[in-house]
Amino acid sequence: MELKNQTAVSEFHLLGLTDNHKLLPLVFSMFLFMYLIIVLGNLIIVMAITAGSQLHTPMYLFLSVLSINDICYSTVTIPKMLVNIHAHDDSIGYIECLSQICFVSIFGDMENFLLAVMAYDRYVAICKPLRYRVIMNPICCVLMVLFSFLFSITDALTHSLMVLRLSFCTDLEIPHFFCELAQIIKLACSDTFLNNFLIFAAVFVFGGGPVCGIVFSYIYIVSSVLRMPSSEGKHRAFSTCASHLSVVSLFYGTGFGVYISSAVTDSLRNTAMASMMYSVVPPLLNPFIYSLRNREMKESLKKLVGRLIYLM
Repeated sequence: MELKNQTAVSEFHLLGLTDNHKLLPLVFSMFLFMYLIIVLGNLIIVMAITAGSQLHTPMYLFLSVLSINDICYSTVTIPKMLVNIHAHDDSIGYIECLSQICFVSIFGDMENFLLAVMAYDRYVAICKPLRYRVIMNPICCVLMVLFSFLFSITDALTHSLMVLRLSFCTDLEIPHFFCELAQIIKLACSDTFLNNFLIFAAVFVFGGGPVCGIVFSYIYIVSSVLRMPSSEGKHRAFSTCASHLSVVSLFYGTGFGVYISSAVTDSLRNTAMASMMYSVVPPLLNPFIYSLRNREMKESLKKLVGRLIYLM
């Protein structure tokens, strides 16, 4: 196979979700609709939290950051896919592909860390209610978000810079709708042991750490709730965690589904379709989960809609 030095690579080709050109208009319409819902839904969540004074608490601060992160996460991948379909051009520049890898990693890691931070917030609220305001003070909340962002950037830059050392073959087709790190590494002709090792280490540290934090937080939450004397108190405590648990289940459930799909199928198209589940579906459904299952959010949304109608 003819080798090509990495500096000579000018572009990759994104094969997308289907090679049936008749289905491309349907794919374009579906992803455009989903992207608009993601942006509008998450913006409404941020606006409702900003406008509602009763929502100016750590839990809703983290939720607003999560909504902004979801918008950014989707914006990194979907618009490029829509442009390619509309222009009938599946190419993506080398630098643009590396940038996409970097930003997908940043916002994917950020989602992971934010869910862990939100679980810790619920743990403090339920298990240490008298010290909640002291522990979850504004400085602490901002620092947790900043450290989550710094860890995410560190992980993403490490993987992106390691891709720069790879050389690629003449086959530069990516069976995906965006530049996914694992797929790019598979295209390399040079030794990828270090890249794969770093992925494994990052999953263990930056993935396993937040997951363990979420699990241990909810172990303490459940044990604390079960010791409550009144059923009303138990119900109220569990209801404050219901939305977060739903989002956690959705995010990690789709991610686990991608892993199972890639393990049991050799079809790269099926793997790409499964990857869409964790990169598009959570940002799409998160606003609905928090708005439909949270009473305070419902009230704030009603007030926001009322103000907008009045202004119109």
